[in-house]
Amino acid sequence: MTIKTKLTFFISSIVAVILALNLSINYFTSRDRLLAASEQQMKVIARQIAATIQTSEQARQFIEEAVADKLRQAALAAKYRLDPDIANVTNEQLAALCEELGIDGLTLWQRKDDDIVAVKSSDPKEIGMSAKSWDYWYDAFNQLFDLRRVSVGQGYALEHFWSGPINFATSDPSNIIKWGNYYDGTTNYMINPMVHADVFFDFERYAGTETLLRKWIYNNPDILEITGFDPEFVGKAPILKLKQGQVVHNLDVRAVLFGPYQYEDKKRDVGIIHSVSRSGEMSTVQTSALGKRILKSFVPIDIPGRKPIVIGITMDRSAMEQTLARQLLTQGAVSLALFLASVAAIYILVGFFIRPLGQIVERVNEIAAGHFGSHIPVRSRDELGLLASRINAMSDNLHDYLNRLTDSAKELQGTKEYLESFINHTTDAIHVEDPNGTVVRANKAFETIFGWKEHEIAGKRAPIIPPEQAEEHERLICTIHSGGTVADYETIRLTRDGRPIDVSVTISPICDSMGQIVGIATISRNITQRKQTEEMLRRSEKLTAIGQLAAGVAHEIRNPLTTLRGFIQLLQTDADRSLSKEHIDIMLSEMDRIHFIVSEFLVLAKPQAVRFQQVDLAETLRDLIVLMQAQAMMSGVRLELKFDKDVPAIEGEPNQLKQVFLNILKNAIEAMPDGGRLLIELKTGQEGVVVRCTDEGVGIPAEELPRLGEPFYTSKPNGNGLGLMVSQQIISNHKGVIRIESEPGQGTCVEIRLPLANS
Repeated sequence: MTIKTKLTFFISSIVAVILALNLSINYFTSRDRLLAASEQQMKVIARQIAATIQTSEQARQFIEEAVADKLRQAALAAKYRLDPDIANVTNEQLAALCEELGIDGLTLWQRKDDDIVAVKSSDPKEIGMSAKSWDYWYDAFNQLFDLRRVSVGQGYALEHFWSGPINFATSDPSNIIKWGNYYDGTTNYMINPMVHADVFFDFERYAGTETLLRKWIYNNPDILEITGFDPEFVGKAPILKLKQGQVVHNLDVRAVLFGPYQYEDKKRDVGIIHSVSRSGEMSTVQTSALGKRILKSFVPIDIPGRKPIVIGITMDRSAMEQTLARQLLTQGAVSLALFLASVAAIYILVGFFIRPLGQIVERVNEIAAGHFGSHIPVRSRDELGLLASRINAMSDNLHDYLNRLTDSAKELQGTKEYLESFINHTTDAIHVEDPNGTVVRANKAFETIFGWKEHEIAGKRAPIIPPEQAEEHERLICTIHSGGTVADYETIRLTRDGRPIDVSVTISPICDSMGQIVGIATISRNITQRKQTEEMLRRSEKLTAIGQLAAGVAHEIRNPLTTLRGFIQLLQTDADRSLSKEHIDIMLSEMDRIHFIVSEFLVLAKPQAVRFQQVDLAETLRDLIVLMQAQAMMSGVRLELKFDKDVPAIEGEPNQLKQVFLNILKNAIEAMPDGGRLLIELKTGQEGVVVRCTDEGVGIPAEELPRLGEPFYTSKPNGNGLGLMVSQQIISNHKGVIRIESEPGQGTCVEIRLPLANS
């Protein structure tokens, strides 16, 4: 017998033995693999269901907290409507207040000795009830009366307020109620508003956990049931309460929170549920119940604002066993076919494998040892020859790849050192947050500007956002998550010692290769000194304008004073003569005119805090024109107004806008030394409100127009060149623009565009 035949027989015998062994143990190995795959699939489904239920429970929690906030507002409204002494409050007054506030009940509680008792109520059934036997409710009431924040681990707690879980009413067990409790020490009673839980039932009916579970089971026939457990009460006897002669199982002390629980193995399930709750890890077990072989998975989930729960998912194993049988049958047929084919293939190919195989193995060993220099001689174009050529190519590619990898590692190291140096030596504060707002990195300038070291805030939210800026900051972060960026946004931040500073922030997303946001980088620049300088310039320019207005204001005040003096002299010459009502009305009108002019003058002169509000530009311009009328008349300038009807309000600081318009009008009047017409227009444009001032003055040369707004550049003999610069800064802070068009000898047109409020 030749060596080729012997080798063929030997290899075929080995293949036969391997196939026989494979068939003999295939059932057990296939079962284990399929079972592992089924358990893994079970885990995936369990996590998906848990995530869905968690989302639903979070939505329900959000609704419950929204109702709690409504109850708190109702309690605050009741506090201001009711007398702080309960003796002066009537039950009828509480019933009327319920209708006014849109709630279903209102009860007043007092702490007496070692009990807390309902003293007054819109519902007579509530009066006289005691809270001493109400478990953690009684503890929560005592904490409120002690002016402490409620910490019983249940419900929704705020300062001086606590709203317990939805439950059956003690006074009427047929009602399910949501309560709120408020006490801040200003009254001698605790305010307890309540509403019926209809909104929660509607949510459960259309989008609640039970509805979601039914959909999951309907779409996944292998899932038998999904159950929610409260680990605190699993394995314990039900806690039943006797309310108005009815036995009630309160909603907050139930072992099964939602879903059916038919395939139960109480002794085993209780231990697993407690273990899963403590470890936080999912557990899957095989068991039998109700005549079926099943898989059970227990998944712990955390819902913000509520204690953890465990979800049990039960799946039928019959589909898995049918799949196992089909797989075993297929593998048996494939194994037989492979054996017959291998006998023929081995006999043909073994001769070709023997000779070059040694060279290939030797070369592979050299490559494994890291030697890529030599090549295998290729003497044929068959599979072994192709294998040899591929090994040669692999050797060359591995050598090139190793060189490139070494170069890339050096380049990456240099780039990392460069970026580290840049971040740590820049004067701007840089900190990086993850998508949840937790700080993961901060540079040295961050410590210099804000006072917080990197290790002190790592893993926490950056404590630099003032409470009044929190909503604004959330809007900026939403802009980043929606695909935008924030550049040079001026706002307020807090240092470690609580000192507010002005900063300019630039916020950018950090994305991975898939385009998903994995971090948010914020660059903060301290602009406090610049802001202070700008404010000093605005005040200086305002005082200059006020000084120049002084003569006109004095002239304007002198005219009504002359009228008043004439009437007084008339009374002085004829003591018995009395003034008519018309004369008195004229005197009062002139005095009101003096009061208005002086008030506007003082408003312009008095420093004001920068606080944006809704501004009626038509009213602002009319008030300012009254103030400028005297100076215009003295210069022979005729003021003409052209305002659109119903011009919408804008968002701005009235005093700063008056300063801008004052500068524009004053410049226009001074540009017409020989008099003329000054047209003031107020219109509504496509993007906001437009204010246009057109004069018939000397105009501005074309070569001077680009320099308008430069500090200290002016064509006036006594000017300082700051008025237009300050005006441009104010309009820029209001998100608006100033455009100036002029021709020498033809006049100048100044156009100011401002966005609408909330646009």
